[in-house]
Amino acid sequence: MIKLTKPPMLRYQSVAMIKKSKGIYLFLYSILITVIHLPFAVAKSASTGAKYIWSRVDDSLPMEPVKNAWGDSLITSKTVLDSIHHQLNGLSQQAYYFAKKGFDKLLTEGKLLNDSLIAIVDFSQPSSRNRLYVLDVKNYRLLFNCLVAHGKNSGKEKATSFSNQSESYKSSPGFYITGATYEGKNGYSLKLNGIEAGINNNAYARGIVVHGADYVSQEWVKNQGFIGRSQGCPAVPLKANHQLIELIKNGVCFFVYHPTYVYSPWLLN
Repeated sequence: MIKLTKPPMLRYQSVAMIKKSKGIYLFLYSILITVIHLPFAVAKSASTGAKYIWSRVDDSLPMEPVKNAWGDSLITSKTVLDSIHHQLNGLSQQAYYFAKKGFDKLLTEGKLLNDSLIAIVDFSQPSSRNRLYVLDVKNYRLLFNCLVAHGKNSGKEKATSFSNQSESYKSSPGFYITGATYEGKNGYSLKLNGIEAGINNNAYARGIVVHGADYVSQEWVKNQGFIGRSQGCPAVPLKANHQLIELIKNGVCFFVYHPTYVYSPWLLN
């Protein structure tokens, strides 16, 4: 009986084809695994180091949305920050995000009379910086940027301690709605209504208002490295006081930010 066998060359070609097929299979499998795990890798990155960061690789391209811990889009193709970030001179990105989130909530609830302005006090910065900002979120403009004081018992260069209690001489963080103007012992002043229970809702009773003060000036910064401090009021330079108050009086969102503010139940609800 004659036994038939494959020629050696054909047997070699079959082995080569099998190896080649295995290589293609492994390549395709690695691509599949990468695709499956990519969303998890992106999600992990977004939840750790890129919650509140905006960036642009090419200014000619629209900006991609960035998500925060709640899954909300922080940045869209055109935002206030996208348009005027070069003017903001140190404004915390997280401060802007919280301010805008609260502003939208207040607007939806019908509590604001002005639907375009947000005043932000950024207490993550030292008092030597112009850390009060007034933004026009409809027209993408920075309208005002100046020094602002914190309470004398809140800290020296930076505000680090806060209170909602009378006679504490400390600042209170959170959301306010601006009220009426009046002439008081500190001249032309603006009443503030704190809307967060346990955080700043005693502000009106404490007499926490926007007013001008001579200790809020660059001269004080030059002499001691930081401006003077108030009894808890967000005091501003005398020369800027009247113009600022006229801009933000009567129903404007006024937000005092500090990094520890993330615990606010009002904002998270």
